[in-house]
Amino acid sequence: MVESPPDEKFDEKTKNICWLYEQAQNLRTKGERIISIDEMTGIQALERQAPDKPIKPGQPIKREFEYIRHGTQTLIASFDISSGKILHESIGQTRTELDFMTHVQQMVKANPQIKKWHLVMDCLNTHQSESLVRWIASNDEIPVMILGKKGQSGILESMATRAEFLNNPEHKIVFYYTPKHCSWLNQIVLSQLFATLPIVLSQLVESDE
Repeated sequence: MVESPPDEKFDEKTKNICWLYEQAQNLRTKGERIISIDEMTGIQALERQAPDKPIKPGQPIKREFEYIRHGTQTLIASFDISSGKILHESIGQTRTELDFMTHVQQMVKANPQIKKWHLVMDCLNTHQSESLVRWIASNDEIPVMILGKKGQSGILESMATRAEFLNNPEHKIVFYYTPKHCSWLNQIVLSQLFATLPIVLSQLVESDE
């Protein structure tokens, strides 16, 4: 089996993310938030063919075992490190760079009181997209002409150059990427909340029917 080379910036990335986690409460008092973001794909949206029978004295709730499939859904969730709660969630059918950017935009818009954002996530390509670079540049009033062209020049040239730009600590919204094969460093992955969210989603689907 051929193993991919180790992340050259493993130590630097790990130290930065661990430092952020350690400073979560302190930064919160300054109006900053550290947010851990991840996606969960392929969540089955199931509807039970018959309603549950309510709990009775001496009897547990009874649930219909036959169900109707409604395809699959993708969950994007943002976990606030300082509060231990999900700050924002998005549910849709796809996981594109537009879906991810929209999720972050909605979260930022819904929390105008937050002065600075530190977003921790894995190094998926949709987390280092041209769309994100252009949005951050627009937010920070960075001239479009210096961005260059995707695949050819400037900040947009490669995923590495885009990630470096998005990780700039001078921006209001800063992106931090876990090293390769280290998604376990992303706190939402370790959170039981993320493991139980698909159950909540399935219940919401049933209640809407």
